[in-house]
Amino acid sequence: MSIHDHQCRTAQGESFNFGALRGQVLLIVNVASRCGFTPQLRELERLYRRYRHRGFMVIGFPCNQFGRQSPESAQEFCALSARDYQVSFPLMEKVRVNGSDAHPLFVELKREAPGLLGTGLVKWNFTKFLVGRDGRVIRRFSPRDGEDELRIALELALDEA
Repeated sequence: MSIHDHQCRTAQGESFNFGALRGQVLLIVNVASRCGFTPQLRELERLYRRYRHRGFMVIGFPCNQFGRQSPESAQEFCALSARDYQVSFPLMEKVRVNGSDAHPLFVELKREAPGLLGTGLVKWNFTKFLVGRDGRVIRRFSPRDGEDELRIALELALDEA
């Protein structure tokens, strides 16, 4: 199964089909509004604007699973992200990334790119999964990895046919 086989909903509740993104490089991130890493939204937006013309898409999923750092609705998160960080990349429904009720997309992402020491868990907000044009996970980035670390791997992924 590839990432492109998954379905989810946008923050507005509309169906979102990952199949429509075949051939694009994706960065899928669990995001939060009240986290020490929240300013990374600005960095993610810069990457999105810089590389979207080359077939790159950032997709954010609000998640309240870590320290209750995103208590608002997905729609409220969208408004806050646009206002405070000028986010224009797609923001999806609020999800759980760990546990028996984890969103199937994150189950697949964690299976393809386990964390440190092979753990299957997402440890915190702003864990990032870089997905190649073929729908396979290339690499998992920790919440501490920022724009500079992402750029190198992203450019390599974009250069692949």
